Amino acid sequence: MCFDSVIFDFNGTLFWDTPLHNRAWDLFLENHHITISDEEKDRVLHGRHNQEILKMLFGHDLADEKVGIFISEKEDIYQKLVSETGLKLAPGVENFLDFLKRTGIRFTIATASGIENVSFYFEYLDLGRWFDFSKVVFNNGVIKSKPDPEIFITAMRILGTDPGRTVIFEDSDTGIRAALAAKPGKVIRVNSSGRDDQASELLTISHFDQVPVDFFCKVKADI
Repeated sequence: MCFDSVIFDFNGTLFWDTPLHNRAWDLFLENHHITISDEEKDRVLHGRHNQEILKMLFGHDLADEKVGIFISEKEDIYQKLVSETGLKLAPGVENFLDFLKRTGIRFTIATASGIENVSFYFEYLDLGRWFDFSKVVFNNGVIKSKPDPEIFITAMRILGTDPGRTVIFEDSDTGIRAALAAKPGKVIRVNSSGRDDQASELLTISHFDQVPVDFFCKVKADI
């Protein structure tokens, strides 16, 4: 069987920005005199929605209005860091997206990022060259956080794809659990951290030119 649809996580998958998110959280937490360990960061911060993270940090009775203020503060710090570094899409991503577009493969993004960052990415990285903004699934405050598979199931529905003919790209353990629970045809792990200590039976890549292109159906002639 060949695959005719692809769903990408974004942060740490298409855009290797995890150190910048970590730094932004560090600065945000310093501003609010909160200290957490690296182990707690891995458990609390990665793959979760901002709303959930903030309630874990400040208490579940944190008012929604305050949540919104804190999200804006943290993401302003993060976007400034991204702009200052000039970070681009992950190695090989542009060529791979061009390949998918040429061959007629359906694809979209399913991300825990909120609309404020998705809009930023579309402008900063010119994602409109490949992606339809209206088909991107993001943290809208309602969709369940990973490891719940809802975000990927929603993306499959939007694409109108058969799960068995879909490939999901993910990087984090939480995201991979969500991806596997959505029951796609294949999950590919993106090793954006450079660490080799994560044992996995999944196909793992560190550059998008390592993705076997013969996995994919040629919906239209490759030109």
